[in-house]
Amino acid sequence: MGLGAGFIAVEAADVTESHRLARVRRDFVANVSHELKTPIGALQLLAEALLDATEPAGDDAPHLSEDLVAARRFAERIQHESTRLGRLVQELLELTRLQGAEPQPPPEPVAVDWVIAEVVDRTRTTASARRVEVLVEGERGLTVYGSDTQLATAVANLVENAINYSGEDTTVRITSRADDEYVQISVADQGIGIAPTDVDRIFERFYRADQARSRSTGGTGLGLAIVKHIASNHGGRVEVSSTLGGGSTFTLWLPARPPDDLLATLPSAEIEAGPAELRQV
Repeated sequence: MGLGAGFIAVEAADVTESHRLARVRRDFVANVSHELKTPIGALQLLAEALLDATEPAGDDAPHLSEDLVAARRFAERIQHESTRLGRLVQELLELTRLQGAEPQPPPEPVAVDWVIAEVVDRTRTTASARRVEVLVEGERGLTVYGSDTQLATAVANLVENAINYSGEDTTVRITSRADDEYVQISVADQGIGIAPTDVDRIFERFYRADQARSRSTGGTGLGLAIVKHIASNHGGRVEVSSTLGGGSTFTLWLPARPPDDLLATLPSAEIEAGPAELRQV
């Protein structure tokens, strides 16, 4: 800032140490997560083997001993918890990558229709088991720019979250729309909603508005944090509006125009056509 008399004050802060510590933390999480994958996989295989060994055959089912019944119950619990732990490790690795442990893939045009179709396919079994109907509405033929797998993960996390926190015989709606600057992908549910005191913290890692319900659904507490980082890495954002007891709506805002580095690689005819015509290619 100017101080007058021809002088200018410049304030500088050395953030080298804080960046080094952040990198050390990311590397530690990534290394530990990689090491955990092997024993978790072994636990899952052992649980499956124990379930097979205690599987009743034919008319033996009503006559299983108490020990075998208990062993089978414990094996089912081990299988459930090891699967949940495996998902936690996988999401920790994903979050570490999104926070800069690995370079972002080069942006590419991504069809929103494909993203939504992929998400509906991924979540079909979970929705059916909970008797939740997933409806798709809004504009078709929209295009965003970035990583198709990351964007599908972000929308899938929102839909899975909506399904897990919805009651039976309710509806989850996926709606896409666009304006000149952004493509919006909204996921609305008829679930339990989020208290106003929790809305500002819902995208924090491991934050749970309802501890007991989150664990019963098998959640890791990382899904929404991953959505936030994917949106940010794509030049967008994620927002939520919710009423306690009245459902929630999560909205991804993604740029409707390609980033500069992608524009530089497109033929001049495609650049002049703009996103609206690119969608028809």
